[in-house]
Amino acid sequence: MLPEDACILEMQIQDYEEVYELWCKTPGMGLSDADKKENIEKFLTRNKGLSYICKIKDRIIGTILCGHDGRRGYVYHVTVAKEYRGKGIGKGLVEKSLERLKAEGIHKCHLFVFADNVTGNAFWASTGW
Repeated sequence: MLPEDACILEMQIQDYEEVYELWCKTPGMGLSDADKKENIEKFLTRNKGLSYICKIKDRIIGTILCGHDGRRGYVYHVTVAKEYRGKGIGKGLVEKSLERLKAEGIHKCHLFVFADNVTGNAFWASTGW
């Protein structure tokens, strides 16, 4: 269950700077040229309604980047600010994106997490992935 003051919103390109800053602060997060603003804008346009942020007050404290190729879903860059971990935010973001994938007829999803990302792998194990 999300904290009472948290809200999940569709990610918009206007969120990019704050989202990217959170990604940069997250150990184990692999970033590349594909994560430049213009590429994320294309991704969000192509995959409308699948990527989300979690906000508390006016601060972005969680993200999920999600898309599909028409057959399979793909999840990238699930992160929650360190001080908010363990409060159901990551799980809430994942559930929202998976729900939207299912609404689009996508029932199988792949996720990307580096083998040495201890925190990320622990999160995914806790969700049953």
